[in-house]
Amino acid sequence: MSGREDIVAGRTSLGIEFGSTRIKACLIGSDATEVLATGAFSWENKLEEGLWTYGLDEVWAGLQSAFADLVADAHDRYGVRPATFGAIGISAMMHGYLAFDAEGELLVPFRTWRNTNTGAASAELTELFGVNIPLRWSIAHLHQAVVDAEAHVPQLDFVTTLAGYVHWKLTGERILGVGDASGMFPIDSTTGGYDEWMLQAYDALAADRLPAPLTALFPAVLPAGAAAGSLTAEGALLLDPTGATPAGIPLCPPEGDAGTGMVATNSVAPRTGNVSAGTSIFAMVVLERPLGEVHHELDLVTTPAGDAVAMVHCNNGASELAAWAGLFTRFAAAAGNPVSDDAAFDALFREALAGEADAGGLIAYNHLAGEPIAGLDEGRPLFVRTPDSAFTLANFMRAQLYGVFGTLALGMQVLTAEGVGLDRMFAHGGMFRTAGVAQRFLAGALGAPVAVGELASEGGAWGIAVLASYLGHAEPLAAYLDESVFATASVSVVDPDPADVAGFTAYLDRYRAGLAIEAAATTAL
Repeated sequence: MSGREDIVAGRTSLGIEFGSTRIKACLIGSDATEVLATGAFSWENKLEEGLWTYGLDEVWAGLQSAFADLVADAHDRYGVRPATFGAIGISAMMHGYLAFDAEGELLVPFRTWRNTNTGAASAELTELFGVNIPLRWSIAHLHQAVVDAEAHVPQLDFVTTLAGYVHWKLTGERILGVGDASGMFPIDSTTGGYDEWMLQAYDALAADRLPAPLTALFPAVLPAGAAAGSLTAEGALLLDPTGATPAGIPLCPPEGDAGTGMVATNSVAPRTGNVSAGTSIFAMVVLERPLGEVHHELDLVTTPAGDAVAMVHCNNGASELAAWAGLFTRFAAAAGNPVSDDAAFDALFREALAGEADAGGLIAYNHLAGEPIAGLDEGRPLFVRTPDSAFTLANFMRAQLYGVFGTLALGMQVLTAEGVGLDRMFAHGGMFRTAGVAQRFLAGALGAPVAVGELASEGGAWGIAVLASYLGHAEPLAAYLDESVFATASVSVVDPDPADVAGFTAYLDRYRAGLAIEAAATTAL
């Protein structure tokens, strides 16, 4: 079946993901491995009155722009404009706080996952529930508003995530995929819904301070494949103001970027995991059994099918690495030998391969923002060396690449101590495009095989398109991915090099000791 025939017949699935810096749209057809068209829109969060936010008008402007971009791309490739779609899926950055009153009006500006003002609420809820409730979770944001007796709390009628908000406006349905819901409130994997005991415990805690029980305020929870409503006439115009897209198109449950990353990397079965490296970096490992203890370094979330996952989430990813690459790119231009950004990354990454296994005693901290796992409320990017360190470009670049994985490795060591098994880690993100460099170093950092595949290039937008294509299927999600999506996929697997493992271990020992320098910098600067 050709891509053009799929588009004409509406045998397509449209995925749209709201990332932290880009809104991406992805269209697939009968063959989910073939991307028929893409679209994108760039946006940035803003710091307003001390809180990170995006304006809701930007949500819709970005959605419409990315959609129009995808439609134009389909027309350029196949000479036909999509008249309809078989299914649509919406995904977005997880967590955060979008609060509405009974008239559907936003009560306070959207509070994103990046905000760390919820320390008191997080600590109180972690003690109450006996599980780690991270600062960025929706229940932490809600409870912090309750603790602070914010004026809007008595007016609350609906609290949701960004994906849940967009889905609600497109369909009229107040629902959420279980993976995204697991970043709002703890999920009981045996029932597939919010943990009932914890719901009752929270309702008792906040009984006289909230206008309704939590289940009345939060979206209902659905697993992947379940019917999640259809595009309304109003929703169709929000997506496509030209009026060319019809109402009635079914939508899959809206998901978070962690869940779509698991799908995009075929990491939804026990003993598999994935690492997503971008503005932030996080690892997801699907568990075979419950963890023995509560760990502040780990979030317990779920796959889009509802299976338990341990998540190591770091607020800082590859942004500082990109800033250094930009510095070298500018130097090349100033020297009269300009190179493209991609060429600069490729040259610098390959230079890192010549570095010493422990980066020659150099240390790089990528902390632009606070990092709870590292015990930092604020961030100060730092590059540190001792007088006897081997200060070469190769070691410098290896230290920068190691630095992206430093805090992640601290969290992963907690999983190792819990005896969590890991057969394969799948990596995706732009820093893995230079073959055999970041992938190799990550394998050394984790001490586990790391896979990179051709299907991960479109990331979460492709992942939510695949979840849209799974709508209505009876087989388990893991089987659908294995048999219908990844059966013929090309995957490159790199096993950990013992020298890299030993070198990264030495680097991480220095990195951990040097966190005292980071803490001092946040006080002094």
